Amino acid sequence: MWNTLNDKKVEIYRDTIASIDYEIHFEARIYGFIVKAVPVGRETGQKEWCTLAYWELGGRVGRLYPVEPSTVNVFDSLHDGDGLCLATLAENHVAPPAVQRTRSKIGLGLMLSQEADGVWAYNRSESPIFVNSPTLDDPESRTLLVYRVPPGFCLNIFDRTKILQLPYGSGTTRTSNQATGFASGPVDINSVRISFAKGWGPKYSRQEVTSCPCWLEVLLAPCR
Repeated sequence: MWNTLNDKKVEIYRDTIASIDYEIHFEARIYGFIVKAVPVGRETGQKEWCTLAYWELGGRVGRLYPVEPSTVNVFDSLHDGDGLCLATLAENHVAPPAVQRTRSKIGLGLMLSQEADGVWAYNRSESPIFVNSPTLDDPESRTLLVYRVPPGFCLNIFDRTKILQLPYGSGTTRTSNQATGFASGPVDINSVRISFAKGWGPKYSRQEVTSCPCWLEVLLAPCR
């Protein structure tokens, strides 16, 4: 069962240029219980609500993984359940020792769930996950915001209502002078980046997500 937080604030770390720690509210969720799951593709006929890409450092590993059910698990070993098994994706890929050490910490990994209020990430592993998302960024700021989600906690990583309200919400990309932090070109506003166990940003030696040993790119179907 997920931690019951009610009105308590849980300290997580949003990595900013000023290296300021923030507190935000989490909402308690129970694993396996989907709150008002949202059917996808009702208007466009599109079946997949997102596609997952697994990366090790700056290289994508394995095939893209389209997601149709409202929930999907991402984990390291096949015996950990149904969903995207990273060990299977990487079975023909020789990873450096640092990547192998990080992958060994993923364990049960995370669950992604499309719900009425957005897309939620539930951290099922014993290590933190780190999230960067356009709906968690400050649209008026140029700083990169990376959220640290401890084991056993969850976070709304993509609010589809909010993305439509952002200045760049009518398109699928934003230009480098609109992007936060370290973006050096067009950024897909329907893309969420999640790093397993290792953070990135101003507080870390890893300045960009492509320096993280194991990370997931969640490519969401554009809002219409």
